[in-house]
Amino acid sequence: MKTDISFKKINKLAIPALVAGIAEPLLSITDTAIIGNIENNATESLAAVGIVGAFISMLVWVFGQIRSAISSIISQYLGANKLEEIKSLPTQAITIVVVLSLFVIAISYPFSEIIFRFYNASGIILMYCVDYFNIRIFGFPFTLFTFAVFGVFRGLQNTYYPMIIAITGAVLNIILDYLFVYGYADVIPAMYIKGAAYASVIAQITMALIAAILLYKKTSIRLKIVLPVHPEIKRLLGMILNLFIRTLALNLALYFGTAYATSYGKEYIAAYTIGLNLWLLGAFMIDGYASVGNILSGKLLGQKEYKMLIALNKKLLKYAFVLGIVFIIFGLVFYKSIGTLFTKETAVLEQFYLVFWIILAMQPLCAMTFIFDGTFKGLGEMKYLRNVLIFATLIGFIPTLMLFDHLDFNLYAIWIAFTVWMFFRGIFLFFKFKRKFSPLAQKQ
Repeated sequence: MKTDISFKKINKLAIPALVAGIAEPLLSITDTAIIGNIENNATESLAAVGIVGAFISMLVWVFGQIRSAISSIISQYLGANKLEEIKSLPTQAITIVVVLSLFVIAISYPFSEIIFRFYNASGIILMYCVDYFNIRIFGFPFTLFTFAVFGVFRGLQNTYYPMIIAITGAVLNIILDYLFVYGYADVIPAMYIKGAAYASVIAQITMALIAAILLYKKTSIRLKIVLPVHPEIKRLLGMILNLFIRTLALNLALYFGTAYATSYGKEYIAAYTIGLNLWLLGAFMIDGYASVGNILSGKLLGQKEYKMLIALNKKLLKYAFVLGIVFIIFGLVFYKSIGTLFTKETAVLEQFYLVFWIILAMQPLCAMTFIFDGTFKGLGEMKYLRNVLIFATLIGFIPTLMLFDHLDFNLYAIWIAFTVWMFFRGIFLFFKFKRKFSPLAQKQ
């Protein structure tokens, strides 16, 4: 049976994935917007949320790559009509990643102050970082569990249930943020930055519970460890290892961005935090279509439908590019009002408005890069993804950042470096895809 890559089918998968993708950064954006408007030490609190958010995002992206690895293998087995052979793999993979997450908590919690000193945090910002992190880190295992279940659903060509889970978590987080940060009458005391952390953890636990229930009720996969170890675990772990190294390179770029912004001053790191969250929002919007590449490319590879694979990639690039343009138009129309959603601090807004146009302008470039990124994950090309990102970070991002920082460009230096970084990532994936699959398609 041929895989459907029509506009209707693509959007049936992409729109729920897009909504789910937006819900993920909304957890951080909600914290940013609400914390940025508290009465006491708003700038310092916003800076702390940005620094901790960067570190936790690093952990989630490093270990959360299991989603793409599981999705790739399941979709390939689905395309080859061998789904029964893969049923024991997801639970074994989920167990491995959750155990790893507990290990991460054990080695990071006692050293949280040292970690955030490494990000150039000091004084009251450092204190807030430690307070916020020491609560939020306990949601980490639940986030990884949820991501792994998302990978199972994606592999089964289902993005609807991840959307439901993500929306529920985002809505709950927004409600709890208001209640816990600002307090409610005499019932709930205002907990400020700690309240935002508690809200996120409760939302993450809730998402994990819903994910487990839907996996049990809507699929034949059971959260029960069955031995022996599945033969595909070796390939899965190889994919995860390559994605792990790749994501370390990705987060090296994020670390340098955050550390440099922090070194410029509290207004700069606060403005950078707002910009980064909006950039991530755009990235996750485009990721809705990138996830279709992840889902369908693996299935088409399993079916050896190379012409359809190329046609799918072209369609996804077009749709994502349009979405990037929409993001630019929306940002330009509401340029000033977007900033005031996050803070009323004039010094912070001044720095944010200086660089926001760069974040908007790079969205079409991000679209191309993220589409190829998703497609290569579905194809299982994790080693090449790893090498490209290492090159883009070490040869593109870091030298560009250092050059423009030396020229005193401040936040401009960071966002110019991110633009160069995205260009390197996208262009190498484009040529690799064309070189590998064009000859195969011509032979069909």
